[in-house]
Amino acid sequence: MSGEEAAQWRRYADQARAGALYLDDEAAARECLTACDNRITELQDMLTFANAAQSVSGFGDFNMANDLVGMFKKQASGENNSVDKIILEHVEVVRDMGEIMALSVKRITGQDVTNTVHFNTNTGSMG
Repeated sequence: MSGEEAAQWRRYADQARAGALYLDDEAAARECLTACDNRITELQDMLTFANAAQSVSGFGDFNMANDLVGMFKKQASGENNSVDKIILEHVEVVRDMGEIMALSVKRITGQDVTNTVHFNTNTGSMG
């Protein structure tokens, strides 16, 4: 996902917060909200695996092996295009999507569902 696509979803979420954008089908919004919740769980699992990839070893005890360890660690974490950064970017997009769906349900029914969904309750655990 490109930075522009992530920015577009941020703009959609801003429009939903302002009341200018919503999904006018409660059942569809709730299904999307559930899908967002499930996707956040999947992304959390992926992030766990990405963090485990930082423990790289077994290349031997020579300089080139140390270089390989460093390269693999950079691919796993810390760089702009590292696996963990990309996963966290996807998390933010899914959170924006989920917020749009939650706001849609609230607009249709008057019921606030943001406290019941996974993507809001685990905000702090993802970065």
